[in-house]
Amino acid sequence: MKDISLAEEIDAILPQTQCRQCGFSGCRPYAEAIAEERAQINQCPPGGEDGIHQLARLLGVEPLPLNTAHGVFKPKEVALIDEQACIGCTLCIQVCPVDAIVGAARQMHTVISGECTGCSLCLEPCPVDCIQMVLPKERSSSAEIGVHVAWTEPDHQDYAVEKVEKKKAADRARARYQLRLQRLEREKQGREERLAKRTEATVTMARLSSAASLKKVTIQAALERARGAKAQASPGISKKEDWSDRTSDISSR
Repeated sequence: MKDISLAEEIDAILPQTQCRQCGFSGCRPYAEAIAEERAQINQCPPGGEDGIHQLARLLGVEPLPLNTAHGVFKPKEVALIDEQACIGCTLCIQVCPVDAIVGAARQMHTVISGECTGCSLCLEPCPVDCIQMVLPKERSSSAEIGVHVAWTEPDHQDYAVEKVEKKKAADRARARYQLRLQRLEREKQGREERLAKRTEATVTMARLSSAASLKKVTIQAALERARGAKAQASPGISKKEDWSDRTSDISSR
């Protein structure tokens, strides 16, 4: 049976919003920082007070108030793109941590609201401000509206059910996030391989060009030597011809 590290246990509590409000690039790096005592347990606004209390129980420490320097807790929202204003720049697609935005260059983009974590990372890069965060529509279960269901107090009658549904949604978001990281790594390796091949081809062409240039220079030098030799031989021939002409003139006289 695989041992679960402390970082994994902490990560299992975090809401998997991947919003970076905690000061780290994602929930897992934040979890690792907490496990290594490089970060406090109160730096996750989407997790709210309930998340802080769960972390405190896991670590056996006293709960802390949410550090508002990282943001404040608020009900989960999802991104909504004004498709009429969208210019298809793909910048929002590039920053979505769970690939919840679909579209193509110069074509309309749209958000898969059920997979949107509400991280808001897509707002800033949009050059035409056609994205806004809105409250999700009413759905049959909390899992259908994404990861961050409002963290309710333990005495709430639906707390246990919502916690289970929220956990399922968080697990789904974590899986999508990890798949995205794997995709980005594959694309990076592909780019590096293509660059290496282009570089190799350029070097090969440069060598061939250099060899061709050297051959051309060698041939040119040989031709120059031949011309020089011919030029040196020509005056002697002319003198011989002149002497022969003079001898003929004398004989004729």
